[in-house]
Amino acid sequence: MKSRSALFVIPVLLAASASCMKWDYGEPEDFTAHGEGLFIVCEGNFQYGNSSLSYYDPQTRTVINDAFYRANGYKLGDVAQSMTCYDGRGWIVVNNSHVIFAIDPVTFRETGRITGFTSPRYIHFISPEKAYVTQLWDNRIFIVNPSTYQITGYITVPDMTMEQGSTEQMVQWGDYVYCCCWSYQKRILRIDTRTDRIDAQFETGVQPVSLSLDRFGKLWILTDGGYDGNPAGYESASLYKVDAATLEVERQFQFRRSDTPSELQLNGTRDTLYWLNNDVWRMDVRSTRPPVRPFLKERDTRFYGLTVDPVRGDVYVADAIDYQQQGMIYRFTSDAAPVDSFYVGVTPGAFCWN
Repeated sequence: MKSRSALFVIPVLLAASASCMKWDYGEPEDFTAHGEGLFIVCEGNFQYGNSSLSYYDPQTRTVINDAFYRANGYKLGDVAQSMTCYDGRGWIVVNNSHVIFAIDPVTFRETGRITGFTSPRYIHFISPEKAYVTQLWDNRIFIVNPSTYQITGYITVPDMTMEQGSTEQMVQWGDYVYCCCWSYQKRILRIDTRTDRIDAQFETGVQPVSLSLDRFGKLWILTDGGYDGNPAGYESASLYKVDAATLEVERQFQFRRSDTPSELQLNGTRDTLYWLNNDVWRMDVRSTRPPVRPFLKERDTRFYGLTVDPVRGDVYVADAIDYQQQGMIYRFTSDAAPVDSFYVGVTPGAFCWN
């Protein structure tokens, strides 16, 4: 669901397929995760209901696959999109099953769930009592209360229809949350968390798909450029640097027309950017020129997900292989030296550090 193919999914089909999703109950297992580890969210295949959750311990180099199913006795659902750890719980957003699961990050057991979404993408926490959830095929950002697992309200995006609605990743600077609008869109929203209202927005290139905030208060926005026939247009992808305080565009790095960059990430000190564009690329946030050589070369792989260990600085890259069999995770040092590799579930696409 991260790729451009998601743009062609009919909204009615999304709702119909999710409404008949059934969780398959089995016998739960007892096991625990220790220390600071990495959750790997595996999307699975659309309408197959084969999403899964893996867990990796960087110190012992051990991996637990299918952790959610094994701990709870039922499957995660259809197309797991993202995960966020907050307030002692892990929150897994399952796009086509219209649900967000809360789990204990040590036992992987479900502690609650929020339902009633259209097609949830990401969750961002304002406080223990309030979070925002972005949507595909909806012109609303949902407001939820994580402590009660209830939807409490909506933020309606102006000049956006349900059919072409899409809100995506979010970051926070002070009292403001910035949100990128992806499919058929080309703008960034600013939400005042004190009023739950959009108080500003600005235009970017076509289809901003990734958003990060560096240590200097600069927003980094990666656009994918759309596709031929896209109502929002079709152009070369770009990387933007925007001042979060003034909303002024300070730099724009333009890619080649054939490039398809994605998965913009920051290291733990938030001064170095990483992204995928076939290869893995890296750039200091103070740089005035884009890199000319990749950090890691793609070799017979389908790099699909990316994360950086906020403590150790190691780089993890997800290889979807053929989107049908188990995916592979490759671990490298910050000097690009290989450390480890291991199999996870089908289509590993998102990460969450515990």
